[in-house]
Amino acid sequence: MTSYVFPPPQQPAVAVLGTSSLFPARRVYCVGRNYAAHAVEMGHDPNREPPFFFMKTPDALLPDGATFPYPTETSDVHHEIEMVVALEKGGRDVPEADALDLVFGYGVGIDFTRRDLQAEAKKLARPWEVGKAFDHAAPCGPLARAAEIGHPAKGAVTLDVNDERRQTGDLDQLIWTVPEMIAYLSRLFELAPGDLIFTGTPAGVGPVARGDRLHGRVEGVGELRVTVG
Repeated sequence: MTSYVFPPPQQPAVAVLGTSSLFPARRVYCVGRNYAAHAVEMGHDPNREPPFFFMKTPDALLPDGATFPYPTETSDVHHEIEMVVALEKGGRDVPEADALDLVFGYGVGIDFTRRDLQAEAKKLARPWEVGKAFDHAAPCGPLARAAEIGHPAKGAVTLDVNDERRQTGDLDQLIWTVPEMIAYLSRLFELAPGDLIFTGTPAGVGPVARGDRLHGRVEGVGELRVTVG
């Protein structure tokens, strides 16, 4: 019988809209600069280039309605609203035409970023984990099942901070579509049930402060509310 030297951690999971079920999270992939306007505001070429990915840890997931503790060692934490794709099947070298068959559902997420630490890592040509993969850095609202809402390819993506609109975009502005992202990612990693993909953020990213109330929406998918603590 297998034993552990200490009790294993609880399985990170995301709620499923309208049910008491939980979606067990395996890996959290994030797509960088997937909206042209955001690429421009970050000082990069908005033209279509091969996508690139970074990762957050599954235990960084934070549920809807939770408090996001302002992290340490930073004075410049930014919000990035995104649609999240949840996979219930996996595979390698998935054809683009079959990619949506892997999808369980969709949610609304925020890619919190310690922008000052990320900028320093970029300048030194170092990995981004210190700016992206910190504790509680991946809030994600309940997942809407694709069997009920389909596979949204257009719809407003917005974020309000203290009832003031900060970010506005549309899913039809994604440089790389969801099937393209899944197919490309499956050539780099073997995908598996439980994988989550944060699909990129529209323009308007900016800093948050303690006490801020964030309200994110993806039309046809759902909402996410987070308070900065």
